[in-house]
Amino acid sequence: MSATRSSNPPPMAEVTVAELFADARLGVELSLLRGESGLGRPIRHPRVQKSGLALAGHYYGVVPTRIQVLGETELSYLDTLSIEDSSLAARGFFSRSLSCVVVIQREANATVLENAAEATGTPLYVSTARSSRTVNMLHGVLDEKLAPTTALHGVLVDVFGIGLLLIGKSGIGKSECAVELVLRGHRLVADDVVKCEWRPPGMVFGAPADLLRHHVEVRGLGVLNIKDLFGVTAVRDRKRIDVVVQLDEWDELREYDRLGVDDEHYSILGTPIRLVTVPVRPGRDMGAMLEMAARNELLRRAGKHSARELLARLEESVGLAVDVAMEDGPLSGAPSPATPWDQSGRRAAPTPPNSSLARPEPSWVDDRESGVPEVRGGHRLRDDLPSNESSAWIPAVRRRGDG
Repeated sequence: MSATRSSNPPPMAEVTVAELFADARLGVELSLLRGESGLGRPIRHPRVQKSGLALAGHYYGVVPTRIQVLGETELSYLDTLSIEDSSLAARGFFSRSLSCVVVIQREANATVLENAAEATGTPLYVSTARSSRTVNMLHGVLDEKLAPTTALHGVLVDVFGIGLLLIGKSGIGKSECAVELVLRGHRLVADDVVKCEWRPPGMVFGAPADLLRHHVEVRGLGVLNIKDLFGVTAVRDRKRIDVVVQLDEWDELREYDRLGVDDEHYSILGTPIRLVTVPVRPGRDMGAMLEMAARNELLRRAGKHSARELLARLEESVGLAVDVAMEDGPLSGAPSPATPWDQSGRRAAPTPPNSSLARPEPSWVDDRESGVPEVRGGHRLRDDLPSNESSAWIPAVRRRGDG
């Protein structure tokens, strides 16, 4: 059973039409034709929408806060209509309070669309690229602009390609652990403030705050620039968060996980991430512990779970021992010559192998009467006992005068 510790996700992000189309990362040329009054309308969805049926009067499923794209197929439908019908279709579509509309550059129906956009105050952009390229570029920028974000107090380090997010109370030693890992050849991503972004299909990436980039605070030494001290290979600007490591002060009364069979999760922006709790105490090599956590995560991704494999072997061993014990027992209820039976006719319980009852009580001979020299305090065992008898089956020798 896994437990989940969660952080509160932020509200859904949004971006205005003017902010989106002013981004230099779009990579396609987009020109505003009409609707400047609507540049402040919000866009709240990271995917565009192509609602061809809306031009035919079917508006079900049209989301106004998504970018609407009219490609070759939609525009060719308008070409089949008369001027009055195409104007009516365009006016009905633009009257849905849309954030903005992007069309592929075409000479036909340009006036009809511009008039509808200007009448409703809807920004109308025209793209010089094909529909597929335009949609892909818009999706890329929308993912950046509308990604849900939050900020966490912690340290993010790249260890063997695994993003370890160290969390814990202030002063527990998160920054010192990061410096130790950098000394071991790993890379610092962020210290103190980790900006987290959610990306589909369910990944969380961490990045440093702009003012704190490449810096780490170590008590007693102050603020250090890791990039200047160790070079550009000791830092990176962004990393996916794969494991959350909770650093806790060592508590003798607390029960810590010693097997690692069950998983705990820490939720960031609604995405569960595996949580590992590591107790901190003087003399413990935290750098080695964190490296082991990263290596173990690599093994788990390769399909090897050390704790569960050991548990499976133990269960298999116990089951095998039970089967062997059952096979060693009698196959039927018929008495065997070596099986003892009590007076009631029931089979007696077997004698434990280490019990003194497993061998007959030896007869004692008084050596003083038989004239045999004294052995072990004047008594000796009978000669008819097996000569290869182990000392484990021989009782203690009685002393002289014992009854």
